[in-house]
Amino acid sequence: MIAYLDSSVLLRLVLGQADKLDEFPQIRTGIGSSLVAVECLRTLDRLRLHRTLSDDELATRREAVFRLIRSMYVVEPTAAVLARAAQPLPTTLGTLDAIHLSTALLWSDRMTEEMVMATHDHALATAARASGLLVLGVPERTT
Repeated sequence: MIAYLDSSVLLRLVLGQADKLDEFPQIRTGIGSSLVAVECLRTLDRLRLHRTLSDDELATRREAVFRLIRSMYVVEPTAAVLARAAQPLPTTLGTLDAIHLSTALLWSDRMTEEMVMATHDHALATAARASGLLVLGVPERTT
């Protein structure tokens, strides 16, 4: 499986949180924006500052983030990604999530195999579904 991975997926793995992505072991190619590293490391630093993580725990978790990122194909935000993120989207999204979605959509357009969006973020999942991507990590809401 090819999956665009956002930071919520990596952080649940690194922090050992409940409801980790069940399908993670099936992902053979992970793609993510370089924003993922920034988001994950900033989150870990906030946890350190709030004294939720000791220095040893922080070091272990930072190492895990770096290991996961090295196993992925990391994409830099290009002018094309930023231009697409600046355009109207099918649902409400913040700036970083718009960049994630735009990156995933541009990569999905290039793929010969279907790429899925892996996220635990409801807003990003909704926008990805509305854009035609299959989403893992957030169950589809039924009305």
